[in-house]
Amino acid sequence: MQARFFTTREDKKVQCELCPNNCLISPGKTGICKVRLNKEGTLVLPYYGKLSAVALDPIEKKPLYHFYPGTSILSIGFVGCSFHCPFCQNYHISQSTQAATEYISPVDLVDLAMRKDSLAIAYTYSEPLIHLEYVLDAAKLAKGKGIKNVLVSNGFINPGPAEELLEVLDAANIDLKCYTDEFYRKEIGGRLEAVKRFIKQAAGKIELEVTTLVIPGKNDRREEIAEIARFLSGLDPAIPYHLSCYYPTYKYAIPGTQPQTVIELAEHAKKYLKYVYVGNVGLYSTGTVCPSCGNILIERRGYSVAFPGVENGSCRQCGEKIAIPGLP
Repeated sequence: MQARFFTTREDKKVQCELCPNNCLISPGKTGICKVRLNKEGTLVLPYYGKLSAVALDPIEKKPLYHFYPGTSILSIGFVGCSFHCPFCQNYHISQSTQAATEYISPVDLVDLAMRKDSLAIAYTYSEPLIHLEYVLDAAKLAKGKGIKNVLVSNGFINPGPAEELLEVLDAANIDLKCYTDEFYRKEIGGRLEAVKRFIKQAAGKIELEVTTLVIPGKNDRREEIAEIARFLSGLDPAIPYHLSCYYPTYKYAIPGTQPQTVIELAEHAKKYLKYVYVGNVGLYSTGTVCPSCGNILIERRGYSVAFPGVENGSCRQCGEKIAIPGLP
């Protein structure tokens, strides 16, 4: 299948214009992502519709805490990635195209979501943006059937394709991996400003949440987390921000993040943001509290969700309207 978002040069090299890598690809070669191939001067998609994972997940697993909490979502994964994070938890599908896959057409995917009575389809696990043609095809069909679309992504995409994607998206969780361009460039192969640009582009258009995996000695400085929190607060102080504990995997042998570190960083981030959550910290509370009175609105234990402090979409205690779609 032919790709979109590219131009062909006279020497039959193609310029991919999907993400800020802007790969110049010679005939017979792929871009950095490994899934967009130059075939005789045309960019093609040999992995279109080839899914590495299909599962029905709690929506909190994405993580999305402010988008229809307590529901399940049909989640699909791909192969390949525009980054090469040495701490990737899904490296077996993100850093290789050799994982087992199953072809599922966009029509069949939407049919499956309907049979599973899924609220939405989540494009997740490895990097969905490098499969944007498939995501757009499926998302448009889903939208026509009343099924919502969710993106879990590194946010590394050029503005034009991003604008088209945002027209069919309902929610996203974007990884903001750090707040230094040096770390993005040297260890990840990305650009901080490009990810920030997409977050800015998405803010206010869809339900947006942001996650940072906290890695000791890399991005765990209080000042850096404060910078991220201030950046998000400048867009909307109600953007939910997730801080999650790292554990050693793939090429990183750095000892895992202590839960107390993430808990303390979260408390600092709350100076700027209304909703800050911690992940991979065991039994620590991840409930949602009313930003006005502190009443517990949503309780979460693992992936079990209850709504003790909510009534008619408002705080039961002070009456403040809570802008979380899907609240009882």
